[in-house]
Formats: sequence, C-alpha cells, structure tokens
Amino acid sequence: MGDILSQSEIDLLLQQLTAGELDVKDLNKESSEKKIRVHDFRRPSKFAKDHIRTLQIIHENYARLLTNFLSGYLRTLVQVDVQTVQALQYSEFTNSIANPAVLGIVNFDPLPGSVIMEINPVIAYSLIDRILGGRGLGIEKIRGFTEIEIAILMRLISQMLNIIKEPWENVVEVHPSLDRIETNAQFAQVMSPNEMVALVTFTAKIGDMEGLLNLCIPHMTVEPVLEKLSTRIWFSLIEKETTEEGRRLLKTKVEETSIPVRAVLGRTTISVGDFLSLQEGDVLTLNTHVDGKVEILVGDILKFTGVPGVRNKRLSVKITDVVKEEE
Repeated sequence: MGDILSQSEIDLLLQQLTAGELDVKDLNKESSEKKIRVHDFRRPSKFAKDHIRTLQIIHENYARLLTNFLSGYLRTLVQVDVQTVQALQYSEFTNSIANPAVLGIVNFDPLPGSVIMEINPVIAYSLIDRILGGRGLGIEKIRGFTEIEIAILMRLISQMLNIIKEPWENVVEVHPSLDRIETNAQFAQVMSPNEMVALVTFTAKIGDMEGLLNLCIPHMTVEPVLEKLSTRIWFSLIEKETTEEGRRLLKTKVEETSIPVRAVLGRTTISVGDFLSLQEGDVLTLNTHVDGKVEILVGDILKFTGVPGVRNKRLSVKITDVVKEEE
C-alpha cells in the first residue's frame, strides 16, 4: 500500500511538474532502479512467506467464525477481520503492549509452548460492559481490571479458543486451553525475547467500539507441523477432506430420504362400461392367486415380492424375494 499516493501527494506532484521543479526523466530513472531491501542476518526469519500466507488463510476462517460467535453471544453487530500476519521477535511484540493489558496464556496442545491472545483494553472493556447488560461502551480512563472482570474475560476467551479448533483441523487437531490471564506484559515472559513469532492481528468492531486483537504464535509451537503450513499441501488436504465430508453428508441425506413403498395385491382389466357400472358390493377378480406373492414397488419400480399378513393388528407384507435388475 506504500506505492499508492494520497490526493494531496498527487496534487503536490502535479504542481512540481507544472512549475518545472521535477523532471519526468528523473522519475523514470528512479522507477527503473532496483529496490533493495535490507536483511538483518542477526535475526533471520524462520517463517517462510508460504507459512505466513497459510496462517493468514487459517485465521481469516477463524475471524469469520469469531464474528458469528460474538454477534450471537453479545447480541449486537460484531465484525472481526484479519489485518496483518507478520513474523517478528517476541520482544518486539511485548514492547508494543501498554499496561494494563489482557494477555491470555494459552496451551496449544498437543503442540509445545504457549500461544498468547492479546485483547486491546478498549475492546476488553466493551466486551465486559456488553456481557453485564450494558451497551458495550468503553471507559473514559483506562484502569486495572478487577477480579470479577478477569473472571468474565477468562470465560469468554475460553469460548473463543474453542472456535479455533475448526480452522486448524486441516493442519493438526488442537485442544487449546486457557492457562491464565496476565495484565502486565512483563509477567508474560513465556518464551525467549529473541524467539521468532507469527503475529496475527485482527481488527474487531463491537457496535461503535473498535480495537485490535493479537494472536502471538511462537515458531517453536508450529515447528512440528511446519511442513503442513504450506498452501499447496493445505489446499490438497482441504480438497480431500471436503470430498470425504461431502460423501458422508450425501450418504446421510440419502439414508434419511423418505421414499414411497406400496404393495400391489393384484391387477385386472375391465371395460369402460363395466367401470362405469361398478357399485358397492361388486367383486373384482385379480390375476393373483390366494397363496400367490404380491408385488412390492419402490416408487414405480418393482424391487421385492412378498406375502400379505397381519402384524400388530395392521395389514403388512413380508418380503420373501428381492427382484434383481435385468442386465
């Protein structure tokens, strides 16, 4: 987005071109020069672009599920979207957090290490106010959280973590659980400051309040499944599971479908004149013998033959043969 000029920058550029302060040749020369990005060899990124892209896809799905859950839970309009996914050092993440904070320390079983869910205080106070029956308004002055507020947030975060199982199921079956909540980043040193992490940043809008949610995923946590964090493998797994899931759902739907089944006692042919003169008490002679078998049709297709009888004071038919289709 850095290459997109604002309207004021465009106006200034046109003004300089008109006044002759800027030469078009200089612009073409600058654009033709190769852009060089500085790489710090002291802190190499352990996350490839493919890993970051896959994490973004996973958590875009999580954001949609979270939107639906919070909208129903809070009974108000909620919108959660993924803003960025970036790789950085854990110290950079903790240094950007102001106190008081809401830092949920999460066990991401069966993966090692701890994941951190950070909720902006503005959003946290809005969530608490909404849960307690308010309109979801924040507070004018940021203060520390009470024990009751922490208990409310712990319950909410635990429910938010249950939703993350589904987006991750194509990579690994996780069972996240909230260990504790810290309100000071200094007490959330659950890993080395130099540990590389993938920071997933969400924008959350609850009514008129807007803020950020962060999910800090250490490299050591996803290292056992790093090979599966490939878009090619991930999409192939989705396609395979979707096919299997589709077959299972189709089988269930077919098995639950109602179909008409009827037993035909017999048939006969009469003239139109006889039909018009039929009255109560008349007897029709059918083509089926008394001890013969009756036809059982599924829809309009003959599938079985059987013998009539009575069961539980109801007329019934016992299937004796299965009619095989002609090849």
